Amino acid sequence: MDSEQNPATDWRQRFLARYVSTHAAVSDAAGNLDRRWPFLAKLITGHFPVDRDARIIDLGCGHGAIVWAARKSGYRNIEGVDASPEQVAMARTLGIDGVRQGDLMATLRAAPAESYDAVVLFDLYHYFDPATQLRLADEVRRVLKPGGRFIMHLPNGEALFAGRVRYWDIMATGSFTRRSIEQLMLVCDFAKVTCHEDVPVAHGLKSAGRYVVWKLVRGALRLALAAETGETGADAIFSQTFLAVAHK
Repeated sequence: MDSEQNPATDWRQRFLARYVSTHAAVSDAAGNLDRRWPFLAKLITGHFPVDRDARIIDLGCGHGAIVWAARKSGYRNIEGVDASPEQVAMARTLGIDGVRQGDLMATLRAAPAESYDAVVLFDLYHYFDPATQLRLADEVRRVLKPGGRFIMHLPNGEALFAGRVRYWDIMATGSFTRRSIEQLMLVCDFAKVTCHEDVPVAHGLKSAGRYVVWKLVRGALRLALAAETGETGADAIFSQTFLAVAHK
């Protein structure tokens, strides 16, 4: 069937085929791996399995930044899959091994049950409709070993600048809150879900300054929330994106 007969299938493929060359933020990210290292190192240290031989897959891995950071941290058994040929080609250009082109759902369905220690889905879950999100979570739970982790990075619908990430990409379809992602993961029978605010990682004078300013801004946002609802906002997440970890 050609694209004129099936435009619903074709439109995503058109964007994926030129994803790096038409999206400035994507190409900029590929050229700044070292700048992203402090954030990725914190992610890996805080949420990846302790065992450096753990089997991990990054679904929708893009140009392989997480694969690169995990290898740099000593992980020997991590792989990445992405649907965009330009992203996979960029990974090769950057010298990042273990990144291949493929459909993430087909990749999961082909994997044996209880074959991964962790599955990563970074800035991608909001590209799918709720029915697909459920199917994807079910498949992730199936391929995870007991105690395995589903690590997700998500746009935050409660953020002050929520629309900035929600509409960052033409293919995105929504956003999450900590409550909605918890609801989704519990419906799919994950044992528990933890959510974590994206806080600036202090690794120099400039980033330390950002950290201090963020704490002040967060305090002001908590005050505004308390004025409206009476809630303290102690566990609220105000950053534009956040991390969610579902445990099998």
